[in-house]
Amino acid sequence: MKFFQRLGRSLMLPVAVLPVAAILSGIGYWILTATGNETNIVGGFFQIAGGALLDHLPLLFAIGVAIGMAKKPDGTSALAGLVSWLVVTNLLSPSSVAIFKGVAEEDVNLAFTNVENVFVGILCGLIGAYSYDHFKDSELPDALAFFSGRRSVAIVAAGASLVLSLVLFFLWPLVFTGLVGFGEFILTLGPLGVGIYGFLNRMLIPLGLHHALNSVFWFDVAGINDLGNFLNATGTYGVTGQYMTGFFPVMMMGLPGAALAMYVTAKSSRRKVAAGVLFSSAIASFFVGVTEPLEFSFMFLAPGLYVVHALFTGISMAVSAMLPVRMGFGFSGGFIDLVLGWVNPMAQNPWAIPLMGIFWFAVYFVVFRAIILKFDLKTPGRDEGDMLTDETAVLSGERKHVAAATAFLTALGGKDNITDLENCTTRLRMEVADTTLVDDGALKQAGAAGVVHPGGQSVQVIYGTSVQFVKDAMESIMTGRIEPADAAALEADADGTDTAVRTTHLVRLRQPMAGAVVPLSEVPDATFAQEIMGPGVAIEPSDGEVVAPATGTVGHVFPTGHAIALVLEDGVELLIHVGVDTVKMQGEGFTTLVEPGQKVTAGTPLLRADLSAIRVAGYPAITPILVMNDKDAQIELV
Repeated sequence: MKFFQRLGRSLMLPVAVLPVAAILSGIGYWILTATGNETNIVGGFFQIAGGALLDHLPLLFAIGVAIGMAKKPDGTSALAGLVSWLVVTNLLSPSSVAIFKGVAEEDVNLAFTNVENVFVGILCGLIGAYSYDHFKDSELPDALAFFSGRRSVAIVAAGASLVLSLVLFFLWPLVFTGLVGFGEFILTLGPLGVGIYGFLNRMLIPLGLHHALNSVFWFDVAGINDLGNFLNATGTYGVTGQYMTGFFPVMMMGLPGAALAMYVTAKSSRRKVAAGVLFSSAIASFFVGVTEPLEFSFMFLAPGLYVVHALFTGISMAVSAMLPVRMGFGFSGGFIDLVLGWVNPMAQNPWAIPLMGIFWFAVYFVVFRAIILKFDLKTPGRDEGDMLTDETAVLSGERKHVAAATAFLTALGGKDNITDLENCTTRLRMEVADTTLVDDGALKQAGAAGVVHPGGQSVQVIYGTSVQFVKDAMESIMTGRIEPADAAALEADADGTDTAVRTTHLVRLRQPMAGAVVPLSEVPDATFAQEIMGPGVAIEPSDGEVVAPATGTVGHVFPTGHAIALVLEDGVELLIHVGVDTVKMQGEGFTTLVEPGQKVTAGTPLLRADLSAIRVAGYPAITPILVMNDKDAQIELV
């Protein structure tokens, strides 16, 4: 599952550029169709501009996966992905296959006209990433030294692509032909078959094999020609269009409902960035019927959710086939095609499609939201490790993150001691060459809330909800893109000699625990007392129940149950940390009562702590309440 989540994050790179391309292409298509002039300059301009990306979607995936799946990538991994794509698609093109088989090009299996698909693009990207990770540091004999290191990556990728091409040469026609045969069998099942087709159409999109099924139903492979007959008004009224109609409600309204569900379940601190991808993708889906930007945004991050989407599509197709509703498209099942096809002689009761769309909008929103929250799915804006992070945040003057990164690198034994670096919601996850060089005390002094050694060469540093920025700063320092923080400047900050004028932001909260409120400086841990993780107050608790201090969303529940992060309605990020060093209790004495993503109001119970167990274990029960995303905040408990 971790592999597929990482793959999903990698696909966010190309997916992020697709919505605008889809809209441009749709505008061009609308102008050309509305004017009835296929040579209209304005329409052609927009359509070509949008098609430049949409027509090369598999290539974008090859490059995006090569970058996203590689560890510490640079342009070399992208080049390797491109090389792999060029080798595979040219070796398996119809003209090349015709030469290999000694036949005329028109006699080549139709499967090879469909080899430039997303599935092949992903495979080529994986080859590029693998070649980069394993050969970027290779050393060759002196006579071949020019090809050592990164120069060898593309060469290795080309060699691996030869093997992939050979496998696909024999396997691809079998898969493609099998799907066509299965599609012809579906014809005998009536509306049920239409529903099965709709389900498989969506399920095959990750592999790029949906075109094989589409050719059976939309074109004249098996005598149906649903798309051609509708556009030419030469079909059978009440029959023609049944293999297209059910897509309209889902593409126009269902998927935008899913986008809204993913937006409202995203973390408050990341909604703005998630909205850029989700809402622009929803616009493309509604107007143009281009769904890939939305589908690929959760297809690999939450594969179970994608199966639900495919099931809903199948149901929509089956219901549309049973009802007297028929519509077709020339481009896809979006609003533009609905308007253009409204007066087509083959259209039947098109007014019902928007009503069906409203139903599917509600179904997608309610079901997607419930499933995302129930299973804590890492859809856009919910995974701190996804590709929706503003990478300029660290490099644009966030001195605190660079300072923490510098101190962490030193405490971890230097950048050369770190062999792999990732992050999750609140912690850095690393593999190190020598664990004896890791200074846990120095890490805590630098701002770590805790240090975990799971075993082997693994080290985890618990930091907080801003961990993504620290991780980015560490990578930037390790690769030389930015300089480490100056030691003198760090000392000045620690001594309070920073002369910048600060404005205090008052945060009024309900007291989350019963007990005496004390200054943060009384917490017997420098990380809290010196406000390294953020400003706040502390409570010497008299009761172990922790309740929400204000309305908001649960951002993160620590696995050990000793701490919980909240995102308030106004965007303030809070951390309630019960006790000092209580992470070492490994959850004993703690009971969590909420889940990540859950909405809470002031007074909602969050967790229960056994204060006596904490004290018996030898840890202070004093509980810091911190503001994590505003160093100038001041908490007032009421």
